[in-house]
Amino acid sequence: MKTKLPDDLPECMVFLLGKAYQKAHGDFQKRLRPYGLTNMQHLVLEALWYQEGMTAAQLGKLLILDKATLSGVLERMADTGWIIKIQDPEDGRVQRIYPSEKAGELKAQLITERKKANEHILKKFSDEEKDLLKRFLRNLI
Repeated sequence: MKTKLPDDLPECMVFLLGKAYQKAHGDFQKRLRPYGLTNMQHLVLEALWYQEGMTAAQLGKLLILDKATLSGVLERMADTGWIIKIQDPEDGRVQRIYPSEKAGELKAQLITERKKANEHILKKFSDEEKDLLKRFLRNLI
């Protein structure tokens, strides 16, 4: 027995945004695979390149990630040599997070991969459409 999909599904924003996310996420994931990074790990690195030495709480707030999700990501990144955790000299209960030397050496390449992924996903859009899409997405967030 074949199930009929709702007639409005192709126009459903949740469906369309989900499909757009799958496409963008999948493309970027392929670009990061040779480096052994996930999309989330790359996001963390970009944040740390922007502001080294953040605490996990500061990083979570910046990236809008819950503590449990970020904790696992940071542990895997430390285990694979992408980040270094250093105890804060002023408050021993706090760890500061820094990109590793390995991350620094690959910074330019990884940023280029992100830029290529952005270009790829937006290649069919005019400059005006790109600006509108970014504004719409920021408004949704």
